[in-house]
Amino acid sequence: MTVFRVPASAGRLIYQDISEMYYYRNLSPEQQNEVVVYRRQQRRPWHSPPHWNFEGERQFFISGTCFEHDQVIGVSHERMTECENALLEVCGNYAGVIYTWCILPNHYHILVKTDQVKELRKEIGRFHGRSSFKWNSEDQRRGRQVWHNCFDRAIKSYRHFWATMNYIHNNPVHHRYVDKWRDWPWSSATDFLERVGREMAEKIWREYPILEYGKKWDVDQQSEPKESI
Repeated sequence: MTVFRVPASAGRLIYQDISEMYYYRNLSPEQQNEVVVYRRQQRRPWHSPPHWNFEGERQFFISGTCFEHDQVIGVSHERMTECENALLEVCGNYAGVIYTWCILPNHYHILVKTDQVKELRKEIGRFHGRSSFKWNSEDQRRGRQVWHNCFDRAIKSYRHFWATMNYIHNNPVHHRYVDKWRDWPWSSATDFLERVGREMAEKIWREYPILEYGKKWDVDQQSEPKESI
């Protein structure tokens, strides 16, 4: 894998070979820290609920995937952060709570509570259109199909809610980008662990296992997710 640095004024790592799925875990600790520092400098939005409840609006699991799993989002750390911030901003306009999220190089997952799911779905579609136009221009790939689809699933129960949260936070581990939740910069996992504590997070992981969650749509689904908190 070839890695090169942009001018010092930009000061960020960008990758020439985006076909390598696991580039982040191959970085040195210093390089990983550089990514995290840059990401936090962007003042990404954080929608942290004081507690989780199931009154009023409904909870929805929302996911979007790049066409043919092409790693269009993961072309650079800047784009990963751009996608994260834009998606959170869109959801923040139509969701009362954003519980958790994860942005990967070729797809994303987010768990929200909203009573405007139709409006949110349309706005995410507009985000897909805007980002496709911008990224295709940056990559000199006019006409390329960036996004394959976006779907939402209503959360059916308390157990479904926590299993979904575990699934989202574990997704970078499942795809073998990192070994631990907190090692992946573009998710809410670190904030979640700091909020509830490791002991409670491990209890939630044990009591609401992923099992075969996502098997029908997620490639390379592990049959027995390993301990990864």
